[in-house]
Amino acid sequence: MRISEISADQPGLIDLQHAAYRVEAEIIGDDRIPPLHETSEELRAQPLTWLGAFDDDGELAGAVAWEETAGEIDLNRLMVHPGAHRRGIGRALVKEVMARAGERRVAVSTGRDNKPARMLYERLGFTLTGEAEPVPGLWVVHYLRSRCLSTDAG
Repeated sequence: MRISEISADQPGLIDLQHAAYRVEAEIIGDDRIPPLHETSEELRAQPLTWLGAFDDDGELAGAVAWEETAGEIDLNRLMVHPGAHRRGIGRALVKEVMARAGERRVAVSTGRDNKPARMLYERLGFTLTGEAEPVPGLWVVHYLRSRCLSTDAG
């Protein structure tokens, strides 16, 4: 697997996003996840920094996107192609963002019932900071990881 910087124009990115968020929608029993319905144009309009994970054949197998300030990185999206689950792609992408964060905090939110995502973040040292209901019946949980030097993330 190779991880490299990509742009929102990356071929296959919107298809990867829709496929990944369809899986989350099934897990949480709710398809009102905004990235699931986003168009290519809407995706490109987001102020996000992107990394892509490519398999040995050069195919885009996963991606992560974030926004950042001087004190925090907000992990906005983490996507792994359904055919590439359980290969460590999501973990590798999050760890790469954590390494780039240095001393900054990393924040992330996911569906409250998305147990695979929650386990990933908890295993990487993220702490649950709360939950919210952005629209009636759709619950998300918020996590925060302080001090994300690459050497302290098991």
